[in-house]
Amino acid sequence: MSKKIKQIAIYGKGGIGKSTTTSNISAALVDAGYKVLQFGCDPKSDSTNTLRDGKYIPTVLDLLRQNPKVDAHDAIFQGFKGVYCVEAGGPAPGVGCAGRGIITAVELLKQQNIFEELNLDYVIFDVLGDVVCGGFAVPIREGIAEHVFTVSSSDFMAVYAANNLMKGIKKYSNQGGALFGGIIANSINSQYQQAIIDDFAKQTGTQVVEYVPRSITVTQSELSGRTTIEAQPKSVQADVYRNLARKIAEHTESRVPTPLEIDALREWSAKWADQLLAIESGEIRGDHSGI
Repeated sequence: MSKKIKQIAIYGKGGIGKSTTTSNISAALVDAGYKVLQFGCDPKSDSTNTLRDGKYIPTVLDLLRQNPKVDAHDAIFQGFKGVYCVEAGGPAPGVGCAGRGIITAVELLKQQNIFEELNLDYVIFDVLGDVVCGGFAVPIREGIAEHVFTVSSSDFMAVYAANNLMKGIKKYSNQGGALFGGIIANSINSQYQQAIIDDFAKQTGTQVVEYVPRSITVTQSELSGRTTIEAQPKSVQADVYRNLARKIAEHTESRVPTPLEIDALREWSAKWADQLLAIESGEIRGDHSGI
């Protein structure tokens, strides 16, 4: 009997640090001795770059355009400490649906039993979270991923994307879809940013898995084409990512979230805007962590 492969999807709006976070989780897990495949589901096809010294790899859709009978092994490349890397890819600019690449790539690897053949411990899907195209919902809708996490800062548009993701999870939860594991709070460098994310988690019946600060260490590492785990393994930031990877590895209980309707989300954000204005004007002083 083959072992159970833990399949995880990490979503987030573009530019929020989703791929950076995902790649560091993958690097931390493989560094701990696990067999990991990172599955890039962004049409930019750059999810796995820092796992491979900044190098791009051919995508599944690229290969299929060259030959409709692709051997899935041709789409799999190895990076840092043997981590497996796959990029779904996207259509030619202005043509077709970007989400189609995810559907096609997932079907190809499943048909050829790649996950089982590689004897994987983890498959981590890195998925763009601010696109509502059905293809991007595949890891959720089809129950391919068991647990879904979202990367979000305290900015409104990141929270908005996270809330929309929760709506999708809730919609498919009664049809065998994936459930929500929690929020990975990114770029958290102040008490008020943490308080906003904590409150959003409370409002939606979810949890914050980890707080990841913004750090120049990440920028330096990515400029060298590597993850923080590889480039600066003894840094404080690398320890944050290791702790996050450990929590995700140990995570077993996901749930159906309770996302906010748009009017309630706007009302919630407006209250926070008023409180931050009061802090800036000096009306609220002292410890802001419990706001």
